Amino acid sequence: MRARELGRKGIVVVGDRVALVGDTSGTPDTLARIVRVEPRTSMLRRSADDTDEVERPIVANADQLVIVTALADPPPRPRMIDRVLVAAFDADIEPLLCLTKADLAAPDELVARYEPLGLPYVVVRKGGDLEELRTKLAGRLSVLVGHSGVGKSTLVNALVPDAGRAVSHVNAITGRGRHTSSSAVALELPSGGWIIDTPGVRSFGLGHVVIDNVLAAFPALAEGAVNCPKGCTHRGEECALDAWVEQGHADAASLASLRRLFASRDAPEDD
Repeated sequence: MRARELGRKGIVVVGDRVALVGDTSGTPDTLARIVRVEPRTSMLRRSADDTDEVERPIVANADQLVIVTALADPPPRPRMIDRVLVAAFDADIEPLLCLTKADLAAPDELVARYEPLGLPYVVVRKGGDLEELRTKLAGRLSVLVGHSGVGKSTLVNALVPDAGRAVSHVNAITGRGRHTSSSAVALELPSGGWIIDTPGVRSFGLGHVVIDNVLAAFPALAEGAVNCPKGCTHRGEECALDAWVEQGHADAASLASLRRLFASRDAPEDD
């Protein structure tokens, strides 16, 4: 339980490193209190919607965000991927795209869409080898985010055999999965490292995001942004990044992809 001294603002989330007092054996009828939350290295947040600037913490101290997306059943939703990427860059957490159900559809089109961003990815299929994914997760604290029905819980159960995460099914009419995980949970990987499984999400509000934090994830473009006017959204005619690209300092495809990410803050996720 949380100590009273932490106060109402002493929020504790999955991934936090904390100091405890009391009986930490974990045996029945014992009690320990969280008395201090250690400084966080990162915080993944989302807001209720794009007009809400109130940050809702999801996971602390993650150094990798795994965006789990099915290639079919349900079909991929690039706008949602874009929005989660924005949240990852804002929080300074390395993203990894995990494409599931490759036995039902090819990954080429989706991979090509994110190639200009240099986004790392892994492709998995039903009953396939997960060694590449295990390698990318080893020794890291990774948070898994994705819609219900994309195979996230199936992956977790394969990576941590005794996890026992409930698996959802996709509605044949709506093409969406049903929420089966109701809370985030951290699970230790047999080969080292941790994964944090989160409930399936249908929206990812970005009202809290700072554009300059996202731009900082792209050093070649961020360097050119120093010539932009104050408050530049990096999407209008006054933006200096176009000239920066024309001068050969950065790649045009990367700028176009980055602007698509910025635009994702202002458009519906299903657009």
